[in-house]
Amino acid sequence: MIWVVRHGRTEANASGLLLGRANPELDEVGRQQAAQIATVIPENARVISSPLLRTRQTAEAIRPDVTTDDRLLELDYGDFDLKPVRDIPADTWAAWRADADFRPPNGETFRELATRVGSLLDEISEEAVDTDVVVVTHVSPIKASIAWALGVGIEISWRSFVAQASISSIAVSGHGPSLHSFNSQSHLQ
Repeated sequence: MIWVVRHGRTEANASGLLLGRANPELDEVGRQQAAQIATVIPENARVISSPLLRTRQTAEAIRPDVTTDDRLLELDYGDFDLKPVRDIPADTWAAWRADADFRPPNGETFRELATRVGSLLDEISEEAVDTDVVVVTHVSPIKASIAWALGVGIEISWRSFVAQASISSIAVSGHGPSLHSFNSQSHLQ
């Protein structure tokens, strides 16, 4: 099973900022969320995390021995990183939503993100047939993971919501991946 975990909350998340490659730590709520995630993850799971601080802090609450992988980094928002969502012009949002190859200034496209995340999932899928693998990452890589599991395009990103500190699960068998749960928050109090 592949457990796909979104990191806990940061002050930037709570403030409504686009948070890509900026590297804030978890806030107090985020640390509590990470501890609650740890209570529901299988004990012997292998944990892989984005190298950014907020994901590593979440992952280390689950297991102290965490492997990092750059393919799990959040979408590179480029010049939009740490901007309030409300400050992105409506026509820019419309163009972005309409085109998986839209590139924020000095950033990355959703299609590029899906390719790098998909390569990691392909790599760990055989292991995940018999072993629990936890992937601790960000909202956009999670959406790419869901698209990978469903065998659909990254265009679904704009039609899915991924909550902070949520858990999704993808079973893997000889027949390929199968989405078992999405955006679960039942572990949060």
